[in-house]
Amino acid sequence: MSHSIPAHFAYPAEALRPTVDYLRSSQRETGEIPWFDGGHTDPWNHTEAAMGLSIAGEFTAAERAYDWLANEQLDDGSWWASYVNGAPANVTRRETNYVAYIATGIWHHYLISEDRVFLKRLFPTVECAIDFVLSMQSEQGEVAWACDTSGEAMDDALVTGNSSVYKSLECALHIARTLGVLKPRWSEARRKLGTALRHRPERFDRNWDSKARYAMDWFYPVLAGVFQGEQGLERINARWYEFVEPGLGCRCENHQPWVTVAESCELTMALLSVGDVERAEALFDCIWQWRDEAGVFWTGYQFEEDVLWPLEKPTWTSGAVLLAADALSQYTTASHLFTEVDSREQPRLERRHLQA
Repeated sequence: MSHSIPAHFAYPAEALRPTVDYLRSSQRETGEIPWFDGGHTDPWNHTEAAMGLSIAGEFTAAERAYDWLANEQLDDGSWWASYVNGAPANVTRRETNYVAYIATGIWHHYLISEDRVFLKRLFPTVECAIDFVLSMQSEQGEVAWACDTSGEAMDDALVTGNSSVYKSLECALHIARTLGVLKPRWSEARRKLGTALRHRPERFDRNWDSKARYAMDWFYPVLAGVFQGEQGLERINARWYEFVEPGLGCRCENHQPWVTVAESCELTMALLSVGDVERAEALFDCIWQWRDEAGVFWTGYQFEEDVLWPLEKPTWTSGAVLLAADALSQYTTASHLFTEVDSREQPRLERRHLQA
């Protein structure tokens, strides 16, 4: 379902210029985008930042980011949990939602750039990544959150991580169809995963405390299209007052007095996906107060102590801001990626990318 965004919300290109410049300056020559200078890199957040570059029209930089992933991909299609200065850092596990997310990023870039050569060139990387992730799916449909060093699945699953995988499978299927490749196994895996997320809550958080205290467990199934329309809106409304602090943003955890920019931006897109434009705009308006003097976004704000915390400006936060701004303004041809579930066999490029 497509939702109309009020015409008065224009893409704030000038206000977001420092965000784009920050992403560009944070990227290394290899294409790697760490969390911040001196920080580590993980495949999921690296991809989130790369999507921000695509929205800004920085196609060369975005493609360098995806080429870095292709160059670092392991033989089984996965990536390690983190890298520091281009070298594997956390080699204790490989997380499935991290691995799958490249499909979302590659499809997002193609929707904007319309570069079929790029899509075809990166398809083998996507294909290997998705096949690895599906090797971690159980008969009940959920995907193990990670595998260990030896490649054995770790015996539990995350709602947020599986929701992200669900979206990535949608994007992977679009990539394959666009290139004329049939992937019935991917379609069936996505169907089974959706069933698990909707109807088999016992398959998640089996061996640890429930993650329901995190906002992402609440809204990610809506953001990823697991729950749509009225069902999605009901899910958002059911816990709205646990997580949203008026005038400040969305909490990371329901019991912590801490709002974050990234969660606020992702919830903005989840709200758009269920047609709640008014609350989406109000929530996005909150984030602008959490910038430094140069206009770059901090992680978040601890409102009981009245301090910015932590004093970090993650590149993935900048990516999330750009994604939400795009979704609200319909600035690029990928603006609908997180606000619609596109089930067409061959998605049309209906919106043109507008230059600032």
